[in-house]
Amino acid sequence: MYTLKEWNKDLDLSSFYKEAENKGYANNSNQKAMIDCFKNENNWNAWILYENETAIGSVAAHSFDDVMGTGSYRVLARCCVLKGARPNGGLMTAQIAIGQHQNVTDQLFLPKCIEWAGKNIFATSNESKVASQRFVHRTYFPTLEKIGVVEKVKNVFYRGTEQTVWRIHVEEFYKNLNRYPRWI
Repeated sequence: MYTLKEWNKDLDLSSFYKEAENKGYANNSNQKAMIDCFKNENNWNAWILYENETAIGSVAAHSFDDVMGTGSYRVLARCCVLKGARPNGGLMTAQIAIGQHQNVTDQLFLPKCIEWAGKNIFATSNESKVASQRFVHRTYFPTLEKIGVVEKVKNVFYRGTEQTVWRIHVEEFYKNLNRYPRWI
């Protein structure tokens, strides 16, 4: 049902970019904003989430040496899902869906980023009104912090925005993730 494909220049993402733009997801509305912004990083990668053969999401990861030291990576960058995705359906609050890892980010994006980047990983969030960034900052990461999956490290001015840096505890993430239904 869901597959993640490593980004490459030959993927036709024109419909994906157009829908992202229509939803106001500026960071995912074109290749320049979503991909090219990482080309100056020492190391980076991006993946496109497909449901059947339709691109519905994206995520990127890149070296984070300049902020958190040599060998560190920022994951869950340019994270985007254009439509709701939960194969088992059902209603649950955002906090329960996050706490039980019943969301695309925890089921698909974060494991792929960990597989690529390793264990010295961080993510950032901010108070921006753009897309769902405020939700990620106020709800997603604080919920994961309560269950010990992430830890707030510091605030930094990064990529033109005041951001909070979160350390991701990989072992604790997988321990929690495996307590709940897995999608694949």
